[in-house]
Amino acid sequence: MAADFPRLRLRRLRTGQAMRNLTRETSLCVENLVCPIFLVEGAGRLEEIESMPGIYRFSIDMLEPEIKQVSKLGIQALLLFGVPHATDETGSGAYTENNLIQQGIKEIKNINSDLVVITDVCLCEYTTHGHCGVIVNGNIDNDATLPLLGKMALSHAEAGADMVAPSDMMDGRIGYIRKTLDAHGFTNLPIMAYSAKFASSFYGPFREACMSCPSFGDRASYQMQYTNSREALREIAQDVKEGADIIMVKPALSFLDVINRARSSFNLPLAAYNVSGEYSMLKLGSKNGLFEEKKVILEVLTSIKRAGADIIITYHAKEAAGWLKQK
Repeated sequence: MAADFPRLRLRRLRTGQAMRNLTRETSLCVENLVCPIFLVEGAGRLEEIESMPGIYRFSIDMLEPEIKQVSKLGIQALLLFGVPHATDETGSGAYTENNLIQQGIKEIKNINSDLVVITDVCLCEYTTHGHCGVIVNGNIDNDATLPLLGKMALSHAEAGADMVAPSDMMDGRIGYIRKTLDAHGFTNLPIMAYSAKFASSFYGPFREACMSCPSFGDRASYQMQYTNSREALREIAQDVKEGADIIMVKPALSFLDVINRARSSFNLPLAAYNVSGEYSMLKLGSKNGLFEEKKVILEVLTSIKRAGADIIITYHAKEAAGWLKQK
């Protein structure tokens, strides 16, 4: 019984809530959040993603109100994804000068130059087959993909991106991108590596958002098995060795143990991606009265922070930022 006394005293104090605030071990802050943004080609397009209530695709001319709202809420970083019209076998639209993402970076910087603009570096949205790498004889050619990822990252840097985030899971891509950036004078541009990206069932709504489902097979040959946590640490260690500045675990909720192990093993900033399926699951559950939306979202995001993440990429970013500002 004696062990329960401190907890009981805190609970019974008239100032108990203030005391609990003082002794809180984990605090979720707006500054921890990164807001994903989907860009689509064309004009006058503001398209809600059916499987992700409250999340939209924006044509570049429709971005300004969104960027101003994000800024007003105190969110300091965005992660950009492109949904292009034109695709080909090698995803050339990903690295063509002044294409969709490149234009988006410039527009966001014109609206608010203080926002940290992070860009997704992957070919899947830009290829006709929907895979993250070049296809040769029906297989992903890892080494043939690396130069294209390097060109994509460089084009984003030249357009004004503050950080690049390779999500393709090709072996050696962090080292290749680092050398490419350094060779062109971008030695100070950081890389946020999707170091432990698992082949997960929680990506479904994102693939609708980006229209990037593979036309054949799946991505399990280059993403990680969800059964493996020791492998995740090896993958992270390799990215650190190659020059990653920030490491990431994706998805978040099914891999809180991996986030925690990564936090204990590596002394670098650690990101976690609270992915589309996790978002939609909470949204649909709240809509159907299974739980109170605000409470469950903040609990989930806090659990990711508690597991060890410094940075949380989440589609809940705007609503969570609003709630956190009200505290």
